[in-house]
Amino acid sequence: MKILSVSENSTGALLGLKPGDRIEAIDGSRVRDIIDYRFKSSDENIVLRVRHKDRIEEYDIDKDYDDDLGLEFDDFRIRKCANDCIFCFVDQNPPGMRDALYFRDGDFRLSFLHGHYITMTNMGWKELKRIVDQRLTPLYISVHVTQPDKRLEMFLYGKDDHLLRKFEYLTENGINLHSQVVLCPDWNDGSFLEKTISDIHQFSPMARTLSIVPVGLTKHREGLPFIAPVTVEYAEKFIPFAQSLDEKYRLKDGRRFVFLSDEWFLVTGQDLPGVGYYEDSDLAENGVGQVPFFWEQWQAGLADLDPQLAEPKTVTVCTGTLVENWFRSHWLSSLDSVDNLNINYIPIHNDFYGKDEVTVSGLLVGQDIVSQLTGKDLGDMVIFSDRILSETGTVTLDDMSLKQISSAIGTPVVVTDDTPVSFFKHLN
Repeated sequence: MKILSVSENSTGALLGLKPGDRIEAIDGSRVRDIIDYRFKSSDENIVLRVRHKDRIEEYDIDKDYDDDLGLEFDDFRIRKCANDCIFCFVDQNPPGMRDALYFRDGDFRLSFLHGHYITMTNMGWKELKRIVDQRLTPLYISVHVTQPDKRLEMFLYGKDDHLLRKFEYLTENGINLHSQVVLCPDWNDGSFLEKTISDIHQFSPMARTLSIVPVGLTKHREGLPFIAPVTVEYAEKFIPFAQSLDEKYRLKDGRRFVFLSDEWFLVTGQDLPGVGYYEDSDLAENGVGQVPFFWEQWQAGLADLDPQLAEPKTVTVCTGTLVENWFRSHWLSSLDSVDNLNINYIPIHNDFYGKDEVTVSGLLVGQDIVSQLTGKDLGDMVIFSDRILSETGTVTLDDMSLKQISSAIGTPVVVTDDTPVSFFKHLN
């Protein structure tokens, strides 16, 4: 593993390690990636073998348990997903985007480190044993359907991947699993869904949750199998069916096992559950409870901050269209008591991916923002959630920077981390 940087005054710096050096082994065992490094370097006494530019050297290190050596590393090579799923969003990107957006991640290490959902179809028993040996828990598993012939039909993987045997092995060996079903009407709903829930529920409580999210479809599906969209009418019928399965399949202690993503409620205009519905599931970053937890934290943060503006400010706040009704009825009214603040709210339609198909804020692109805000009176600034930007926080999905968008619309554009502190920092 190649060292990218060494923190000042760290153990690594005291040893004389430098960027460009490579960690070859710890206690005689090869270091393959950051997880290996963390796992093997956590002991109090380790022997670190390092390849410098002109030599190999070993260091005997005595430290406190779990003390960090102060090393940062190059990113590891990410393992590609082995499937060709009929609903994969990657295949629904238009041509001409950056290469990273066409890569299908199927790496269990990213599932552990960052909560990415993986199918496990590309994982053999060697990888499963490593997960158990290194206690890589929890993991996040894209199940979608458990019926073997239907899995072949939807995943286009080509053979039985023995999903339930993998669940059995991992859960019996202490690995917590969070499951997800991307619900595709007429493909994996109805009896297929109930079988899926039943099959995964048998591995509870180590199989901790199963969340159901509606399929995301774009207008760029040329050559792909037909999937009916989740309409308002479909969602209105589906929610009570899913809620009946929630009641039927609970954990032994009564905690919820089946969860619906926020999108089901937002699409139908129904009230979102309170944060208590989600118990300790911790799935907000995957769209399950994201809005309720945001709302609770926003209200608490606003009460603590008690914000006021010394001078009048007019700002434009933009989101995707999915949360428009909720935003108007909840978020806007929360700021009524702030003196000198005038807010314009403009929901942005996603013409790039399909305005009727893709409505979430995180998939907004710069060109749609520019085309829909140009020529409007936007006040002192335009504010978006930082979810519109890439993981590096630099560009939108179509590679436009905030500076480029600001220049195009003639008004400064900023992003917030969805907290009152971040929001009012821009205003003051």
